Amino acid sequence: MKSQTIFCKFRKESYFPAETIELMKSNLIKTAGAAIAACLGSVLLCVAAPYEKGQAVASFQAKDQHEQAFTFAPADTRFLLVTHDMDTGKKANAVLTTVGPDNLIKQKVIYLANIHGMPAIGRAFALPKMKKYSHRIILGDDAELIARFPTEAGKVTVLALKDGKVESIKYWNPGVDALDGFLK
Repeated sequence: MKSQTIFCKFRKESYFPAETIELMKSNLIKTAGAAIAACLGSVLLCVAAPYEKGQAVASFQAKDQHEQAFTFAPADTRFLLVTHDMDTGKKANAVLTTVGPDNLIKQKVIYLANIHGMPAIGRAFALPKMKKYSHRIILGDDAELIARFPTEAGKVTVLALKDGKVESIKYWNPGVDALDGFLK
């Protein structure tokens, strides 16, 4: 049996109008671009390692519980408290309420609560409750921002800063440990 070669000519005419073909090309390019951007974003998320002692802390912008804009200035901050889950946040808020907003400002303490993974239904209940606290709560709603802070389950990350750099990293268990020992 002889092998046969079949030649196929591409047709110049198309079943689709030129506008449709251009639209299809455009959509393909956009979809491919979005996929590449998503891949790069996830790689960058993995690359952003948590802060370590001696590292400079980056400035960031976020909103507080009253939807007011906030710009974090590392050089003007002595202590940065970060909660990573709702239960720890509730315990921290109870203690911070007793300390009072004036004392927190005087000691240059900033409190950042991770709300990034909080589902919409959780936000519907949690955010109005947060507005009742007199101390300022900065809302961390950015995965890349939150990934920069080391975490220990059930504890508040306390970064002591000096000249905008991490001087120490401690983990405070609110309701068990006194806060005073972590703000020295």
